[in-house]
Amino acid sequence: MTGNHKDKSITRRRAIAVTGGTVAAGGLAVAGYRAAFADTGTTTTDAAATATTTASESTGCMTLMSSVTEGPYYLDNALVRKDITEGKSGVPLTLRLTVVDATDGCTPVKGAAVEIWHCDAWGYYSGYTTANPGGSAPAESEDGSTANDNTYLRGYQIANANGVVKFETIFPGWYTPRTCHIHLKVHTGGQKEDGTYEGGKVNYTGQLFFADDIAEEIFTLEPYSKHSGSYTTLDNDMVYDGGGASSGLLTLEPVKKADPSKGYKGFLTLGVDPDAENTGAGSGGGGGDGGTPPGDAPTGTPPSGAPSASASS
Repeated sequence: MTGNHKDKSITRRRAIAVTGGTVAAGGLAVAGYRAAFADTGTTTTDAAATATTTASESTGCMTLMSSVTEGPYYLDNALVRKDITEGKSGVPLTLRLTVVDATDGCTPVKGAAVEIWHCDAWGYYSGYTTANPGGSAPAESEDGSTANDNTYLRGYQIANANGVVKFETIFPGWYTPRTCHIHLKVHTGGQKEDGTYEGGKVNYTGQLFFADDIAEEIFTLEPYSKHSGSYTTLDNDMVYDGGGASSGLLTLEPVKKADPSKGYKGFLTLGVDPDAENTGAGSGGGGGDGGTPPGDAPTGTPPSGAPSASASS
Protein backbone atom coordinates (compact mmCIF):
# COMPACT_ATOMS: atom_id res chain seq x y z
CA MET A 1 0.00 0.00 0.00
CA THR A 2 1.32 3.40 -0.87
CA GLY A 3 1.97 6.00 1.80
CA ASN A 4 0.49 9.42 2.29
CA HIS A 5 0.67 11.56 -0.84
CA LYS A 6 -0.88 14.69 0.57
CA ASP A 7 0.93 18.03 0.17
CA LYS A 8 1.04 19.36 3.71
CA SER A 9 2.19 22.88 2.82
CA ILE A 10 -0.49 25.35 3.93
CA THR A 11 -0.97 29.07 3.38
CA ARG A 12 -3.86 31.24 4.56
CA ARG A 13 -4.97 32.13 1.05
CA ARG A 14 -4.66 28.60 -0.41
CA ALA A 15 -5.48 26.35 2.51
CA ILE A 16 -8.84 24.73 3.00
CA ALA A 17 -10.29 24.42 6.48
CA VAL A 18 -12.31 21.26 6.93
CA THR A 19 -13.63 20.51 10.39
CA GLY A 20 -16.49 18.67 11.99
CA GLY A 21 -17.46 21.47 14.36
CA THR A 22 -14.22 23.10 15.52
CA VAL A 23 -13.99 25.80 12.84
CA ALA A 24 -15.59 28.80 14.45
CA ALA A 25 -16.03 32.53 14.47
CA GLY A 26 -18.91 34.22 16.27
CA GLY A 27 -20.31 30.81 17.27
CA LEU A 28 -20.02 29.11 13.89
CA ALA A 29 -18.65 25.93 15.46
CA VAL A 30 -21.95 25.10 17.15
CA ALA A 31 -24.20 27.12 14.88
CA GLY A 32 -22.67 25.43 11.84
CA TYR A 33 -23.46 22.03 13.31
CA ARG A 34 -27.05 22.98 13.98
CA ALA A 35 -27.46 24.59 10.59
CA ALA A 36 -26.11 21.47 8.94
CA PHE A 37 -28.96 19.38 10.31
CA ALA A 38 -31.63 22.04 10.09
CA ASP A 39 -33.75 22.41 6.99
CA THR A 40 -31.81 24.27 4.32
CA GLY A 41 -34.53 26.88 4.43
CA THR A 42 -33.35 28.06 7.86
CA THR A 43 -33.38 31.85 7.89
CA THR A 44 -30.32 34.03 8.27
CA THR A 45 -31.99 35.60 11.32
CA ASP A 46 -32.33 32.21 13.03
CA ALA A 47 -28.71 31.34 12.27
CA ALA A 48 -27.50 34.68 13.59
CA ALA A 49 -29.46 34.22 16.80
CA THR A 50 -27.93 30.80 17.32
CA ALA A 51 -24.46 32.17 16.65
CA THR A 52 -24.95 34.93 19.20
CA THR A 53 -25.96 32.54 21.96
CA THR A 54 -23.01 30.24 21.31
CA ALA A 55 -20.26 32.77 20.64
CA SER A 56 -18.61 32.16 24.01
CA GLU A 57 -18.13 28.49 23.08
CA SER A 58 -16.09 29.21 19.96
CA THR A 59 -12.53 30.09 19.00
CA GLY A 60 -10.85 31.54 15.91
CA CYS A 61 -11.32 30.21 12.41
CA MET A 62 -8.58 27.77 11.41
CA THR A 63 -7.28 26.73 8.00
CA LEU A 64 -6.29 23.10 8.12
CA MET A 65 -6.35 21.28 4.82
CA SER A 66 -5.20 21.72 1.22
CA SER A 67 -6.84 20.15 -1.82
CA VAL A 68 -6.28 16.46 -2.61
CA THR A 69 -6.50 14.39 -5.75
CA GLU A 70 -9.61 14.44 -7.89
CA GLY A 71 -9.21 10.76 -8.70
CA PRO A 72 -9.85 8.89 -11.95
CA TYR A 73 -13.66 9.00 -12.09
CA TYR A 74 -14.64 12.64 -12.55
CA LEU A 75 -17.33 13.59 -15.08
CA ASP A 76 -18.52 17.14 -15.72
CA ASN A 77 -22.21 16.30 -15.39
CA ALA A 78 -23.25 19.59 -13.77
CA LEU A 79 -26.64 18.30 -12.56
CA VAL A 80 -28.11 20.41 -9.74
CA ARG A 81 -30.19 18.12 -7.53
CA LYS A 82 -30.53 17.06 -3.89
CA ASP A 83 -31.28 13.36 -4.41
CA ILE A 84 -28.52 11.77 -6.47
CA THR A 85 -29.39 8.09 -5.97
CA GLU A 86 -31.49 7.49 -9.11
CA GLY A 87 -32.81 4.33 -7.44
CA LYS A 88 -29.41 2.85 -6.59
CA SER A 89 -29.73 0.49 -3.62
CA GLY A 90 -27.82 1.02 -0.40
CA VAL A 91 -27.92 2.33 3.16
CA PRO A 92 -29.42 5.86 3.09
CA LEU A 93 -27.05 8.75 3.76
CA THR A 94 -28.14 12.33 4.36
CA LEU A 95 -25.06 14.44 3.74
CA ARG A 96 -25.04 18.07 4.91
CA LEU A 97 -22.07 20.34 4.37
CA THR A 98 -21.54 23.93 5.48
CA VAL A 99 -19.30 26.15 3.32
CA VAL A 100 -17.60 29.08 5.06
CA ASP A 101 -15.02 31.67 4.03
CA ALA A 102 -11.86 30.82 5.98
CA THR A 103 -10.29 34.16 5.03
CA ASP A 104 -13.17 36.27 6.36
CA GLY A 105 -14.07 35.10 9.84
CA CYS A 106 -15.73 31.89 8.64
CA THR A 107 -18.75 33.70 7.27
CA PRO A 108 -21.13 31.50 5.23
CA VAL A 109 -20.45 31.37 1.50
CA LYS A 110 -23.91 31.87 0.06
CA GLY A 111 -24.26 30.55 -3.50
CA ALA A 112 -21.24 28.24 -3.38
CA ALA A 113 -21.82 25.14 -5.48
CA VAL A 114 -20.81 21.87 -3.85
CA GLU A 115 -20.38 18.97 -6.26
CA ILE A 116 -20.07 15.36 -5.10
CA TRP A 117 -19.62 11.99 -6.77
CA HIS A 118 -19.01 8.49 -5.44
CA CYS A 119 -19.30 4.80 -6.25
CA ASP A 120 -22.34 2.58 -5.73
CA ALA A 121 -22.66 -0.25 -3.20
CA TRP A 122 -20.46 -2.55 -5.31
CA GLY A 123 -17.76 -0.01 -6.15
CA TYR A 124 -18.94 1.13 -9.60
CA TYR A 125 -19.01 4.75 -10.77
CA SER A 126 -21.48 6.11 -13.31
CA GLY A 127 -19.73 6.70 -16.61
CA TYR A 128 -17.23 3.92 -15.80
CA THR A 129 -19.54 0.96 -15.17
CA THR A 130 -17.21 -1.60 -16.76
CA ALA A 131 -14.27 -0.67 -14.50
CA ASN A 132 -13.40 -3.59 -12.20
CA PRO A 133 -13.82 -2.55 -8.53
CA GLY A 134 -11.52 -5.32 -7.35
CA GLY A 135 -12.35 -8.38 -5.28
CA SER A 136 -15.44 -10.25 -6.41
CA ALA A 137 -18.57 -8.30 -7.29
CA PRO A 138 -21.57 -8.81 -9.58
CA ALA A 139 -21.58 -6.79 -12.79
CA GLU A 140 -22.97 -3.30 -12.26
CA SER A 141 -25.84 -4.15 -14.61
CA GLU A 142 -27.03 -6.88 -12.23
CA ASP A 143 -28.21 -4.53 -9.47
CA GLY A 144 -31.69 -4.17 -11.00
CA SER A 145 -31.52 -0.38 -10.95
CA THR A 146 -32.97 1.81 -13.70
CA ALA A 147 -30.38 4.50 -12.94
CA ASN A 148 -28.76 6.41 -15.79
CA ASP A 149 -25.30 4.89 -16.16
CA ASN A 150 -23.85 8.31 -16.98
CA THR A 151 -25.21 10.27 -14.02
CA TYR A 152 -26.09 8.23 -10.92
CA LEU A 153 -24.52 9.25 -7.60
CA ARG A 154 -23.32 12.60 -8.98
CA GLY A 155 -24.70 16.06 -8.42
CA TYR A 156 -24.45 19.67 -7.27
CA GLN A 157 -26.22 21.67 -4.60
CA ILE A 158 -26.12 25.45 -4.16
CA ALA A 159 -25.40 26.76 -0.65
CA ASN A 160 -28.18 28.72 1.03
CA ALA A 161 -27.72 31.91 3.08
CA ASN A 162 -26.16 29.85 5.87
CA GLY A 163 -23.68 28.20 3.49
CA VAL A 164 -25.48 24.86 3.85
CA VAL A 165 -26.03 22.21 1.19
CA LYS A 166 -27.83 18.90 1.56
CA PHE A 167 -27.62 15.68 -0.43
CA GLU A 168 -29.70 12.52 -0.22
CA THR A 169 -27.59 9.60 -1.33
CA ILE A 170 -26.43 6.13 -0.23
CA PHE A 171 -23.42 5.03 1.78
CA PRO A 172 -20.66 4.41 -0.80
CA GLY A 173 -19.17 0.99 -1.33
CA TRP A 174 -15.46 0.46 -1.95
CA TYR A 175 -13.03 -0.41 -4.70
CA THR A 176 -9.45 -1.69 -4.59
CA PRO A 177 -7.20 -0.17 -3.27
CA ARG A 178 -9.18 2.76 -1.79
CA THR A 179 -11.05 3.14 1.46
CA CYS A 180 -14.73 4.21 1.48
CA HIS A 181 -14.94 7.85 0.34
CA ILE A 182 -16.88 10.59 -1.46
CA HIS A 183 -15.27 13.05 -3.86
CA LEU A 184 -16.21 16.71 -3.83
CA LYS A 185 -15.46 20.10 -5.36
CA VAL A 186 -16.47 23.55 -4.15
CA HIS A 187 -17.21 26.04 -6.93
CA THR A 188 -17.91 29.78 -6.65
CA GLY A 189 -18.73 32.51 -9.14
CA GLY A 190 -21.03 30.46 -11.36
CA GLN A 191 -24.79 30.23 -11.52
CA LYS A 192 -27.59 27.72 -11.79
CA GLU A 193 -29.15 27.51 -15.26
CA ASP A 194 -31.84 25.01 -16.32
CA GLY A 195 -30.85 22.38 -13.78
CA THR A 196 -27.10 22.74 -14.31
CA TYR A 197 -24.34 24.86 -12.79
CA GLU A 198 -22.47 27.04 -15.26
CA GLY A 199 -19.30 29.13 -15.09
CA GLY A 200 -17.27 30.12 -12.06
CA LYS A 201 -14.16 28.38 -10.78
CA VAL A 202 -13.16 25.48 -8.55
CA ASN A 203 -11.93 26.62 -5.13
CA TYR A 204 -11.38 23.20 -3.61
CA THR A 205 -11.10 19.55 -4.64
CA GLY A 206 -11.26 17.03 -1.84
CA GLN A 207 -12.58 13.78 -0.44
CA LEU A 208 -14.81 12.80 2.49
CA PHE A 209 -14.15 9.70 4.58
CA PHE A 210 -15.99 7.30 6.90
CA ALA A 211 -14.97 5.65 10.18
CA ASP A 212 -13.81 2.07 9.61
CA ASP A 213 -16.10 0.49 12.20
CA ILE A 214 -19.20 2.01 10.64
CA ALA A 215 -18.14 1.23 7.06
CA GLU A 216 -17.25 -2.37 7.85
CA GLU A 217 -20.57 -2.95 9.60
CA ILE A 218 -22.48 -1.56 6.63
CA PHE A 219 -20.51 -3.73 4.22
CA THR A 220 -21.97 -6.85 5.90
CA LEU A 221 -25.44 -5.75 4.77
CA GLU A 222 -27.17 -6.23 1.41
CA PRO A 223 -26.35 -5.22 -1.27
CA TYR A 224 -22.81 -4.39 -0.10
CA SER A 225 -22.12 -7.95 1.07
CA LYS A 226 -22.21 -9.20 -2.53
CA HIS A 227 -18.87 -7.44 -3.06
CA SER A 228 -16.22 -9.53 -1.35
CA GLY A 229 -12.51 -8.95 -1.07
CA SER A 230 -9.94 -6.98 0.88
CA TYR A 231 -11.26 -3.63 2.13
CA THR A 232 -8.70 -0.84 2.62
CA THR A 233 -8.94 0.76 6.05
CA LEU A 234 -8.30 4.45 6.72
CA ASP A 235 -4.79 3.76 8.05
CA ASN A 236 -3.82 2.14 4.75
CA ASP A 237 -5.51 4.54 2.37
CA MET A 238 -3.31 6.47 -0.07
CA VAL A 239 -5.16 9.77 0.37
CA TYR A 240 -6.48 9.94 3.94
CA ASP A 241 -3.66 11.12 6.24
CA GLY A 242 -5.09 10.39 9.67
CA GLY A 243 -6.09 13.94 10.52
CA GLY A 244 -9.70 13.20 11.44
CA ALA A 245 -12.21 15.91 10.53
CA SER A 246 -9.38 18.15 9.35
CA SER A 247 -8.65 15.52 6.68
CA GLY A 248 -12.28 15.09 5.63
CA LEU A 249 -13.50 12.48 8.13
CA LEU A 250 -17.26 12.88 8.41
CA THR A 251 -19.14 12.94 11.69
CA LEU A 252 -21.89 10.33 11.38
CA GLU A 253 -25.09 9.91 13.36
CA PRO A 254 -27.34 6.85 12.92
CA VAL A 255 -30.93 7.47 12.01
CA LYS A 256 -31.85 4.62 14.35
CA LYS A 257 -29.43 3.34 16.96
CA ALA A 258 -28.41 -0.32 16.68
CA ASP A 259 -29.85 -0.54 13.16
CA PRO A 260 -27.35 0.70 10.54
CA SER A 261 -29.66 -0.34 7.71
CA LYS A 262 -31.87 2.66 8.50
CA GLY A 263 -29.14 5.02 7.44
CA TYR A 264 -26.88 7.80 8.68
CA LYS A 265 -26.59 11.57 8.77
CA GLY A 266 -23.15 12.91 7.96
CA PHE A 267 -21.82 16.44 8.32
CA LEU A 268 -18.70 18.54 7.89
CA THR A 269 -17.81 22.23 7.69
CA LEU A 270 -15.73 23.27 4.67
CA GLY A 271 -13.74 26.47 5.04
CA VAL A 272 -12.64 27.77 1.64
CA ASP A 273 -10.94 30.82 0.14
CA PRO A 274 -13.46 32.06 -2.47
CA ASP A 275 -10.67 33.99 -4.21
CA ALA A 276 -8.49 30.91 -4.69
CA GLU A 277 -8.62 28.66 -7.73
CA ASN A 278 -7.74 24.98 -7.58
CA THR A 279 -5.67 24.45 -10.73
CA GLY A 280 -3.66 21.39 -9.73
CA ALA A 281 -3.11 18.61 -12.23
CA GLY A 282 -5.66 15.85 -12.39
CA SER A 283 -8.13 14.16 -14.69
CA GLY A 284 -10.84 16.57 -15.70
CA GLY A 285 -8.57 19.54 -15.01
CA GLY A 286 -9.70 19.99 -11.43
CA GLY A 287 -7.45 17.73 -9.38
CA GLY A 288 -5.36 19.20 -6.61
CA ASP A 289 -2.14 18.35 -4.87
CA GLY A 290 -2.27 15.20 -2.81
CA GLY A 291 -1.30 12.27 -4.94
CA THR A 292 -2.57 10.31 -7.91
CA PRO A 293 -4.39 6.98 -8.11
CA PRO A 294 -2.02 3.99 -7.80
CA GLY A 295 -1.07 2.02 -10.88
CA ASP A 296 -3.37 -0.86 -9.98
CA ALA A 297 -6.45 1.33 -9.56
CA PRO A 298 -9.44 0.11 -11.59
CA THR A 299 -9.64 1.67 -15.01
CA GLY A 300 -12.43 2.35 -17.44
CA THR A 301 -13.40 4.60 -20.32
CA PRO A 302 -16.47 6.86 -20.16
CA PRO A 303 -19.14 5.96 -22.72
CA SER A 304 -19.17 8.05 -25.87
CA GLY A 305 -22.44 9.66 -24.76
CA ALA A 306 -21.14 10.81 -21.37
CA PRO A 307 -22.50 14.23 -20.37
CA SER A 308 -20.21 17.19 -20.90
CA ALA A 309 -22.16 20.21 -19.63
CA SER A 310 -19.77 22.96 -18.59
CA ALA A 311 -19.32 23.50 -14.86
CA SER A 312 -15.93 25.20 -15.28
CA SER A 313 -12.80 23.97 -13.59
